[in-house]
Parts: sequence; structure tokens; C-alpha cells
Amino acid sequence: MEKVKQYVEAHKEQFVEQLFNLLRIPSISAQSEHKPDMKRCAEFLAAALVEAGADHAEVMPTEGNPVVFAEKIIDPAAKTVLVYGHYDVMPVDPRNEWNTEPFEPVIKDGRIWCRGADDDKGQLWMHAKAFEAMCATDSLPCNVKFMLEGEEEIGSASLYGFCEENKEMLKADIILVSDTSMISMDTPSITCGLRGLAYMEVEVTGPNKDLHSGIFGGAVANPVNVLARLITKLVDDKGHVNIPGFYDDVRILTPSEREAFNKAPFNMESYKKNLDIDEVEGEEGFTTIERTGVRPSLDVNGIWGGYISEGTKTIIPSKASAKISMRLVPNQDFRKISKLFEEYFTSIAPNSVKVTVKSLHGGMPYVSPTDMPAYKAAAKAIVDTFGKEPLPFYSGGSIPIISGFESILGIKSILMGFGLAEDAIHSPNESYGLNQFFKGVETIPLFYKYFAEEK
Repeated sequence: MEKVKQYVEAHKEQFVEQLFNLLRIPSISAQSEHKPDMKRCAEFLAAALVEAGADHAEVMPTEGNPVVFAEKIIDPAAKTVLVYGHYDVMPVDPRNEWNTEPFEPVIKDGRIWCRGADDDKGQLWMHAKAFEAMCATDSLPCNVKFMLEGEEEIGSASLYGFCEENKEMLKADIILVSDTSMISMDTPSITCGLRGLAYMEVEVTGPNKDLHSGIFGGAVANPVNVLARLITKLVDDKGHVNIPGFYDDVRILTPSEREAFNKAPFNMESYKKNLDIDEVEGEEGFTTIERTGVRPSLDVNGIWGGYISEGTKTIIPSKASAKISMRLVPNQDFRKISKLFEEYFTSIAPNSVKVTVKSLHGGMPYVSPTDMPAYKAAAKAIVDTFGKEPLPFYSGGSIPIISGFESILGIKSILMGFGLAEDAIHSPNESYGLNQFFKGVETIPLFYKYFAEEK
């Protein structure tokens, strides 16, 4: 490993410069105008992986955005690691809240500021550069395959079919993922659980056109008013989701499990200060750590309808819409929850409006066993680089395709991420610490070493 460390040290500036070129590509999968950028980003990564040492790499088409596949086989009898990451990023809205240009990376206060700096370009680039360092120093102990997709932020719809069609090509012993966070740099952790996701869109339609609110106000249902009332019926004032059957499959933790789960370091005052809030809110009877890790939740992600431009326009809008997501925990099935949501939302709507509900995408929760060889290898690697045993940690986030990998490919995933809460992923002013990036590059080769040695 000393040769690997020396190689990384000698190429640090180059690694960052290359990452900057990747970050400058505005690969926003949610916006159709960026379709050419998706292909450009995939081609950039395929070329980079070949330059890093892959035997070959290709940009493989799907029904949506392309998948980058690359591999290096050192010995057919050796263990194989399949590295998963995604090159698509979230939209930058609201643009006026960014302190820098969203796609022009800059380094300030020891951090890279740019959309995708952490999620997930910065983290997948750690793997590309760790792979390069191992190849350049003849230190690679495992076969390596890369599968980098361009649709994670919109549900990975095309990747399920891609995996079904390419099972043989994707054969591996473990899937290695860095698309998650640690508790802190002082308290390293390995994500051993992810919440699932059910993402819905609702539309409320009233009159067949916008109406004058003076002439018709008080006589015709206003879809915005109705939508607001319907949303208030989804969650009660104790943070409990009102959808019948929503909690039927949620496993209740035992007192000892709850006690162990709450041992993770957490400072409420720092948490509130970082978010500039006076008080937290959530499901009654559970701690903040439990609410964001092992309890399900429901949130409105966006709401629109009526006139919102400058000045005034006194109307009763014809339509109002909202996007609503539900984070799910083990044993909850996103398909069942989506159906329950649709049934409940339509049942509480008044006859004065029409309601449509669409399921946009979803995914199952995922649990990564802490006794599998890959977890042990990741823990050993982190001990070497951080000097501490990592804590097993349940993340509130979702990566829907991870459970799909297990069901389609029959392969478990190890979630060894190096993000932090302050990286502000999905928000304006996303950033990624240089120390996090290089800590990842240092840790990943050690994972390969220990994974190759695990029986």
C-alpha cells in the first residue's frame, strides 16, 4: 500500500483538476435540455477509466441515459468488485441562493464547491483514482468492474432493465458504493441500512379554466385551497402519517435495539444551529436519529398552482399540483405504499374537484449485514485510515437501485461513503471537503486488500 500512497501523493493536483473537468459538465438528469450533457459525461468517464487502467470501457445505451461499463480482470479466479456510482446530478434551483457558479468548481476553505462535488461525482471519482493508483503500482488484488449510471436522481428506471439484460457481464462478489455519508470525520461510520422511497405526484382540477376570484370566489372550489387541505390530512400534528395501512409492515424496534441505535453521537443544539431552526419536528415518541433512520416519513417536495409571478392576478386557478415523497423502512414495499397513498388521497378529496395521482418512482429499503466479508474489509480499511472502528449507521436517504441489485443480480452492496451532512447535497452550495476526497482515495485500496484476504 505504500506505493499506492506515494502515487496518490504525487498526483493529488492532477486528480482534482480532472475532477473539476467532470464537475463542469451539467449532467442534470431531471431536465431534458441536458440530454446531450448526459452522453458527454458518460463518454468522459469511459475515457477516464481506460486511462486509469481498465482493460476496456464502453458507453452502453439504455431506454434512458447511458450506462458506463468498464472492467479490469487480473485473474478469473480472483474476487470481483463491482463499483457502482452515478454521474447525474440534481437541478441547481433555487439558482439565486448559490454563492458560486453551480457548474464552475472552486476551492474555498478546503472544500470543493460545485453541484455534484459530493453527490456523486466527487465520490465516484475517488474510486476511479484509487483504481488508477492500484493499477499504476501493480497493486490491484481483485478484478474490478465499474457500472456508472445517469438516472439515480430520477429513480434509476433504465438500470433495472440493464441489470436484467446483463447479468453475466455484471457478475461480482460484492457491489462497492460510495454514495452515502459518515456521521463525521471524527466518528467514521459505514451505512448498513437505507430507507426506501415512494415518490408521487398529485393534481387537483377544479373549473375548466382560471376564473375571476371576485365573480366566482366563494362559489367554486379553488384547487389550491383544496390541495392545501388535502395535504394537511396526510400527517397529523404528532407527526404520524394518516394513510390507513401505512405502518402495517413497519417492524418495531426492541428497547435494546433503540438504545443501541441512539448511541451514535448526536448534538441537538449543533443540529439546530447548522440548520438555523429553533426546534425540530417529527413523529412523537421518537428521537431525531430514529426519525431519520428507522422510521418512515412523508414530505411535500414541491407545490404549485395559480399565479406566482410579480404583481397581482386575482384568479381561482383551474389546477394545482404537488410532488410528495415517502421514505420507507425495512418490510415496507414501495408499491404497496404507493397504492395506499393513491387510495387515501382520492378518498379524502371533495366532489367539487377531480384528483389524479401518479407514482413517479420508488424503491425498496435495504439492509447491509455487518457480518459479511465486505463489511469486515471496509471496517478494517477505515480503522487503518481513520484510526477508529466505524459505527454501523442507518441512513435516512434512499438509493432505490441498491435493493434492485440484490433482487436482480443476487449481489449484496457495501455502502462505504465519505460524505458529510455539511456537504449540502441536493441543496444550493453543495461542497465536498478535500480531506474527505483524499481520505476516500486512501481507504478504497485498503478495502480491496482486506476484501481479497477475507475468507
